[in-house]
Amino acid sequence: MGANSSSSEALANNREERERTKEETPFRLLTVRIMRARNIQKADMLSESDCYVSLSLPTASSEVVQTQTVPNSKNPEWNQTFTFRIDSRIKNTLHLKLCDEDTFTKDDHLYTVVFDVGKLRTGQTARVSFTLNPETEEELDVEFKLQNIPDRPENIITNGILVSREVSCLEVRVDIEKLKQQFTKGDLTLTVKGSSEETQKISLAPDSSQSHSNIVQFHCIKNHQSNLKITLPTKKFWSKCLCKGNTGCTSTVILPLTELPLQEKIMLGENESFDLHVEAKDWPKDLDVRLGYGLGAEEQDFLRKRKKYVAAALKKILQLQKELKDDEVPVIAIMTTGGGTRSFTALYGSLLGLQKLNLLDCITYIAGLSGTTWTMCKLYEDPDWSQKYLEEAINKARRQVIKSKLNCFSIDKLNYYYNELSQRTKEGYRTSFIDLWGLVIESMLYDEKDNHTLSDQCMAVSEGQNPLPIYLSVSLKDNYSAQDFKEWLEFTPYEVGSIKQGAYIHSEDFGNEFFMGRLMKKFPETRICFILGMWSSIFSLDLIYFWNLANSSEEFWYRWTRDRLEDIDDSLLPSKPHELDSRLLTCQSQLSYTLRDVLTGRPTIAEYPNFLRGFQFHDEYLKNDHFSAWKDSVLDSRPNLLMETADQPLSVVDTGFFINTSYPPLLRPERKVDVILHLNYSGGAQTLNLDQFSKYVSELGVPFPKTEISEEDRNNLKECYVFEDKENAAAPLVLFFPLTNETFRAFEAPGVERLSTNMEDGNVDVSGLLSPFGTREVSFSEDNFDKLVKLTEYNILNNENKIIEALHVAVERKKHQKNQK
Repeated sequence: MGANSSSSEALANNREERERTKEETPFRLLTVRIMRARNIQKADMLSESDCYVSLSLPTASSEVVQTQTVPNSKNPEWNQTFTFRIDSRIKNTLHLKLCDEDTFTKDDHLYTVVFDVGKLRTGQTARVSFTLNPETEEELDVEFKLQNIPDRPENIITNGILVSREVSCLEVRVDIEKLKQQFTKGDLTLTVKGSSEETQKISLAPDSSQSHSNIVQFHCIKNHQSNLKITLPTKKFWSKCLCKGNTGCTSTVILPLTELPLQEKIMLGENESFDLHVEAKDWPKDLDVRLGYGLGAEEQDFLRKRKKYVAAALKKILQLQKELKDDEVPVIAIMTTGGGTRSFTALYGSLLGLQKLNLLDCITYIAGLSGTTWTMCKLYEDPDWSQKYLEEAINKARRQVIKSKLNCFSIDKLNYYYNELSQRTKEGYRTSFIDLWGLVIESMLYDEKDNHTLSDQCMAVSEGQNPLPIYLSVSLKDNYSAQDFKEWLEFTPYEVGSIKQGAYIHSEDFGNEFFMGRLMKKFPETRICFILGMWSSIFSLDLIYFWNLANSSEEFWYRWTRDRLEDIDDSLLPSKPHELDSRLLTCQSQLSYTLRDVLTGRPTIAEYPNFLRGFQFHDEYLKNDHFSAWKDSVLDSRPNLLMETADQPLSVVDTGFFINTSYPPLLRPERKVDVILHLNYSGGAQTLNLDQFSKYVSELGVPFPKTEISEEDRNNLKECYVFEDKENAAAPLVLFFPLTNETFRAFEAPGVERLSTNMEDGNVDVSGLLSPFGTREVSFSEDNFDKLVKLTEYNILNNENKIIEALHVAVERKKHQKNQK
């Protein structure tokens, strides 16, 4: 990470925590016998179904296996047996998919049974009849058997939710001399599903600089069933085959990697072949992903240093007689909302107001999203920004806001954008329109190229001299709305991580390629402008988003587009809370899938390699309190799909895509935030995002005070509201500052009435339809910039008493909690 090294004590604690999470897990042999199906209804008009069953258990095998097809039968019998080597500490969920095979069209997917292997008892055989449709009496009979395997246990590392398994390096050595004689161009393609590399290619051109014996590597889960697929380039007139005992001509052969080392002679024809050797080696690389819900060592070190600033400031402001001890110092945070240039500008005024009240040194965290991340990143370029008078920073921001933005699209700028995107592609990043948007933001906020990175901001918190910035975003999944699936991602100068899953990486490693928690491919750290584009990617809106704005419910579309998932009786009752009931998945029609694609299709989205790739889920992840705290996705109880999501690129958007708020990282219990100043800069109804978030956390059970505002006040908002839950000490005290012009019209400063000559200065329209501060406005006049800064500054200054009283309450609560221990 880019900051000073943490204390040896913190590092030692992290090592001890890691050692505690290492577990030795015995393997089991799972035997699945697909017996028969009954009363399967016709999928085709002309004949009975041609049924087969496919089996998918991605925690044990990267391959999907299937039974033979029984033609033209409503009561097919298979009696075929499949085995899987499983780790009992992992959530092993078997998918049994019943399909109707079609010759000329895509096979019909009839039903999918989702079965939690954890319900089976070791040493017992269980026969289960899964009811597929009670009305037509369709059933699927399956026999399960689970046995111990006397094998060396595998070391896993887990935080109770995610599991990192041992990784092997698979070396494939190919003698390609004869292949080069046969192929004048093209590649030999080697594929191992489920590996980090997935596919490797070897050029077969005669003049290629390949050695006589070529080696490629795959990094795989050590105890995983997989195959090696070998594909030769296609010749225009292919007359020879990779025989391997087959009678038909083909350019592909598949080798099961069940026992290694493996030595094979792959036949090209009667007299031609090439040699292939496969060997597995241990790959004991340490994790580069931090698995855990505690704060990272760097943040812990920051907090120790920051407490000195906070304690000294509180003693002076609250006129305390004694110094506050470390466990008596409350954690005070600023929570901001987005709103483009309006929020970028308004945050300067709020911070200036806090500085004039000598309150900036009381703040431990500043959380932001969208437009306020622009302000934060500008401020944190200066390692001592909060220790300096903010007028200089505001003057710099004014020059950027009032300048014409037409220059952002000049020929010179377009050439610059093209060159920067080309360079980014060469560095290994996947580029999109969001990266272009990031470069436009850079042009709007800077006069020249900005080379700062997120980890550079470590210098601004290295001695605890400024609050720690936390930037918030959400990751989405294709074909799911933000209401159905989203995961909170937080970014600090130290780490980037998933709040719900407790996985964190160094901030400079965001965008690099990971597998099973190990860093596989490192790129140059991305410039902050591209991150800003991602944090404020307003171009990712889909049709469902606009539907939610009008109706606040997706239920209408669920009936037409969402697969139906229902619990079914399998006679194997869960004996533990974390075991899942068997469920039946009935898919929608192809028309429904098309409709869902249209509704959730996003014009463009920022995509980065997913640092969660390869991780599996702990058998008891669903009962983990940390996971449950933010368990709000339709996929949370479907681990196979969560694993699938981790294997896909990380699709990241502006938090406002869901709720315009940056609360979640401040509500992590490890941060112990006591007071939150909610600085609201959203457009439209000022209470909307507060109402949405209060409802959201209430449904999740996350401690948060009730935020009741009378209807009268909603029609004429005051400058500050204080919310406190006196019954729950875990809930922070919240001060809500809506963007409103209540008394600023008549007062130029707290207690100082305006003269008739400057009444116009108080005329700041922040909510009207013709407001000059609309979210789409990228430039303000100098006069409007100054008015908005002065308004938000005044709203802080005019509520000094409420802020001071909240700090008094927070200190007394900390002392009370200390005395109760």
